[in-house]
Amino acid sequence: MASGKEIRRRIKSIKNTGKITRAMEMVSAAKMRRAIASVLAIRPYAHSAWSILTNLARSFEKNQEGLLEVREVKRILAIVITSNRGLCGSFNSQIARKIKEELDNPEKLKINRIGTKKLESKISNKDLAIDFITIGKKGEVAIRKAGNEIIASFNDLAYLPKIDDVRAIGKIVIQEYLAKKYDKVVIFYTDYVSTINQQTKVRQILPLSKIDLEKQIAEMDVLAKEYGLSEPIVEYKIEPSPIEVLKDIIPRLIEMQVYHAILESNASKESAQMIAMKNATEASEEMAMDLTLAYNQIRQMKITQEIAEISAGRAALEN
Repeated sequence: MASGKEIRRRIKSIKNTGKITRAMEMVSAAKMRRAIASVLAIRPYAHSAWSILTNLARSFEKNQEGLLEVREVKRILAIVITSNRGLCGSFNSQIARKIKEELDNPEKLKINRIGTKKLESKISNKDLAIDFITIGKKGEVAIRKAGNEIIASFNDLAYLPKIDDVRAIGKIVIQEYLAKKYDKVVIFYTDYVSTINQQTKVRQILPLSKIDLEKQIAEMDVLAKEYGLSEPIVEYKIEPSPIEVLKDIIPRLIEMQVYHAILESNASKESAQMIAMKNATEASEEMAMDLTLAYNQIRQMKITQEIAEISAGRAALEN
């Protein structure tokens, strides 16, 4: 059994740790509020972008060129969003687990769609090539450890980045897809649902698919109704033509999708860190209470022993 002095030292150490975790919890709470505000601010724009693009999607089947070209999937480019640091619960491990699941069973990743039809890849899982763009040091470390190729890494994106900060990522994605180096582009990120609920998701960025867009906007509609963003279906008059408009919209849309995913991941990370620090603070308080109880029991045992010895000595003198 540890001595009273050792227990006192442990109690002091645990209380100091609790002070640090409580301070980190408060900082994360402040950051979380700003991150959530940014996510809520971008969602109306994202919702409107999906709505417009869905109305233009009928042009996808007629025009299969450039960024609209659908090819058999042989090489995939995946964007992964994680944090630079730990202490955020299972935020990074969930992304790593999702990537491993998709790499172990890439059947869904190998599918491209042309309208309502599926273009399945004939290439074997072993020969399928998947390269990565990482945003965040934790993702970069995990992917390098797994032995996968990273073509670009962005670890210096500032907290709550601006749209200009992600243009370089969009440029790489567009250039590589137009050069036909990759046949599909996806993004792994964490979707913010609530403070205690964050969902890891995989989204297809390129090629654009009407079905995938409709699925995305259906999910956005759940949030849209909550924030009063629901809109009736609108028939747009497009000039000069839908395909010309798409050529200008698609690059902006790709940037917006990456930007939106980063903001969602930021809000999820800050929420996860706040909860992790709150749990750590509560755990330190419980440990300090348990150690204090153990320390008091040791003191009580010593006092009882000393009283017994004094009583025995006095009885011996009296006899």
